Amino acid sequence: MNGNNTLPPSADSDNFSSSVFPPEGTGVTERKITGAVNYKKPLYWGLTTGFSLAILILFFAPAIREASFILSRLMHNENQIRALDIKHKNQELKKLQNSLERYRLRYQNLIPNKPYLIVNTSDNWIYLKSKDKIIHEGPCSTGSYVLLKSRDNRHWMFKTPRGMFRVQLKLVHPVWRMPDWAFIEEGREIPPPNSPERFDQGALGKYALGIGKGYLIHGTLYKRLLGMPVTHGCVRLDDPELNQVYKHLGYGSKVFIY
Repeated sequence: MNGNNTLPPSADSDNFSSSVFPPEGTGVTERKITGAVNYKKPLYWGLTTGFSLAILILFFAPAIREASFILSRLMHNENQIRALDIKHKNQELKKLQNSLERYRLRYQNLIPNKPYLIVNTSDNWIYLKSKDKIIHEGPCSTGSYVLLKSRDNRHWMFKTPRGMFRVQLKLVHPVWRMPDWAFIEEGREIPPPNSPERFDQGALGKYALGIGKGYLIHGTLYKRLLGMPVTHGCVRLDDPELNQVYKHLGYGSKVFIY
């Protein structure tokens, strides 16, 4: 057709060839195109590769299963350790909470039901409290820690005792019976025990509260020295603080000195 003669291709087991005849009068000689396709080599390599992979998988399957088992056990053990660690921490936290609760209850039991006094000898400051509420606070004077010696080898250390005390005595317009050291300190001759020279009215202020062993909480004439450690062991207060302390503390009320 169209002046062209085309021969059908000839089949061969190894190659495919075709001859194309150019149109007449073109001056082009006959050209033969031959193409060869080999299907055996790719098939061979594919089968070989697949077979090799299968052998490798079968060969390493036990090792893969063992590794998977070990990994799963490790993950399981890690989860168990984490769970035990969390459980242990929770137990420790519970113990701490129980301890805190016990200390809180002990603290609550230590707080007096009635008003009480706290004396800070380092800062020379008092706190009059009811439960956790501060009723009144202010300056005070406490022991000087001066050591006094007499010619007869007696000596006195003027310090305020520390600890928990109770109010044992309440006096209005107290009279101070001066001990021997008061005369030694001033360089005066010591009078007889019941000499009128020993009794000084007004030196202790309007009120005095005894807390045992001769120690008093009382007023003072030396107000300018409040806030300093200058006493012979007693706790000196200014009038506003003394009025509040005397008003709120009764017999048996606790006094904490530190």
